[in-house]
Amino acid sequence: MEEIKGRFLENINNPSDLRKIAVNELPEVCTELRNFIIDVVSSNPGHFGASLGVVELTVALHYVYNTPYDQLIWDVGHQAYGHKIITGRRDIFNTNRKYKGISGFPKRSESEYDTFGTGHSSTSISASLGMAVAAALKKDQDRKIVAVIGDGAMTGGMAFEGLNNAGAQNSDLLVILNDNNMAIDPNVGVLNQYLLKISKSHTYNRVKKDVWEGLGKMHGVGSKVRRIIQKNQHALKNMLLKQNNLFEAFNFRYFGPVDGHDVVYLTKVLNDLKNIPGPKLLHVLTQKGKGFEQAELNQTKFHAPGKFNKSTGEIYTCDCEVEKAAKFQNVFGETIIELAEQNKKIVGITPAMPSGCSLNQMMEKMPDRTFDVGIAEQHAVTFSAGMASQGLIPFCNIYSTFMQRAYDQVVHDVAIQKLHVVFCLDRAGLVGEDGSTHHGVFDLAYMRNIPNMVVSAPMDEIELRNLMYTAQLDGMGPFSIRYPKGCGVFPNWKKAFEKIEIGRGRILSEGDDVAILTIGKPGIFAQRSVKKLAKEDISAAHYDLRFIKPLDTELLHDVFKKFSKIITVEDGVIKGGFGSAVVEFMAENGYNAIVKMLGVPDAFVEQGTPDELYKECGFDMKGIYQAVKSILVK
Repeated sequence: MEEIKGRFLENINNPSDLRKIAVNELPEVCTELRNFIIDVVSSNPGHFGASLGVVELTVALHYVYNTPYDQLIWDVGHQAYGHKIITGRRDIFNTNRKYKGISGFPKRSESEYDTFGTGHSSTSISASLGMAVAAALKKDQDRKIVAVIGDGAMTGGMAFEGLNNAGAQNSDLLVILNDNNMAIDPNVGVLNQYLLKISKSHTYNRVKKDVWEGLGKMHGVGSKVRRIIQKNQHALKNMLLKQNNLFEAFNFRYFGPVDGHDVVYLTKVLNDLKNIPGPKLLHVLTQKGKGFEQAELNQTKFHAPGKFNKSTGEIYTCDCEVEKAAKFQNVFGETIIELAEQNKKIVGITPAMPSGCSLNQMMEKMPDRTFDVGIAEQHAVTFSAGMASQGLIPFCNIYSTFMQRAYDQVVHDVAIQKLHVVFCLDRAGLVGEDGSTHHGVFDLAYMRNIPNMVVSAPMDEIELRNLMYTAQLDGMGPFSIRYPKGCGVFPNWKKAFEKIEIGRGRILSEGDDVAILTIGKPGIFAQRSVKKLAKEDISAAHYDLRFIKPLDTELLHDVFKKFSKIITVEDGVIKGGFGSAVVEFMAENGYNAIVKMLGVPDAFVEQGTPDELYKECGFDMKGIYQAVKSILVK
């Protein structure tokens, strides 16, 4: 890979090399590191703005702390690109998020510097507290533990659980609040307002101005006191803000806010904090996308922009947009507006993903009926349940992998009470380059075992629209619709709504030799396989079940009566998923057939393009074709 050349970065192979550089030369290190990130991520897409915003903080932390003995936790791992580059992965950073390459998030198995995996948010304070307690028990009193948590991640309830316990434990740890006023979209809620209030404290600024001007009028002693104040501005602000400081109430000593882009000053502050025992919080102000103008101006778009021109900032269009096929999330975004215009009971809820799930479109047109609740999936579900208890119909849109965090609320607050909440699980299945922390492969299994829950998966965009239409009709209860990341197959997907009978599958092609049963996106692969098999005079029937719960038992009876060789295909875990449901049906009804299940194996799947991962798991078009050929010879 061609590197950005400079005086320092090409010679930094680990943090010990960084610490040999004079502190006054660290700004140049930061410039080289920032340019390196821009150069690589522009051609090898990844999370962009967050890592640019913490370049100076990253350099300062590794300069001051004895990593990896001192342990850093990054929350969320979007911030960790600079960390990876200066901890021995510069020369392989071009493999970031690629198949068999390095992970886009901190990963313990990848490096001793990655002390805790952080693909999801709001976990760092709890993890760092655990590490601090462990260090004390092991008599490693000189070991320092630092958690870097974004202000978006701080809205997650688990972060406050960690603060609450850490304050009581009185353990020696430092929490750095990276405050850039952004998650993927702008942050919401009173915590965001509180942090803005701190960073723009009129009390502090007014007192500072009055004191400063007063000292200027004093001869002799005034200039000396001014120099002392300049060196201790954070202490003055602490004194003025302490009485009403949220973090002080949690028994954390609060320091800041400080400029997160002044690397030299950051090293001084961090060196001071190393010598202060107990729980501490440093409030650091940064700008997401810092150093790349377009990312600074459009922070949501440049959170993970895909490929872009590093000179102009132009983001390149994906193939499906060129072909005019829609992304599934945009189909959701436009469809919910259509439905909400017809049904005044519909409301939209998302935990900090309005742009990602396209609920921002409804937010613009119907702001009083659309709610971004911050990174708070548990709250999102119970908030939806509360509205449903009053006769509204919430469409609660949560990425499949993040819904795992709210499973208890789905069971207790929605399903037991039979409330009419529609769960739209975006990014279901193998999502690609974000890897094992983001694949949405468990939802079919964990939703199908909940009583009162309808569990569905559309094969294409038209089916998604019709399932959304069906889900909002009167008489429905808890309803789950899961759909994949990326583009569909139909340029003209805006058809008139049709009601889908709950628990009713469909026959897409007749056949005599083997039956292929699919749910969700793999049905597209199966259709292509059936056509290829037909050219070899192999007659394969294809059934799209559409629902994993309730199953279409009438269709399954017909299948098992006709076929002795059956293949199930799903883009979720095989164990407990769709294939398991079909085999359970077979056993319960006394049928005897050879059933081959294709899907995600009992292992965590790493990063790669979706096509690479479908192939690895064996349920792409070729995998289905080979499975049919194999089962027919048995």
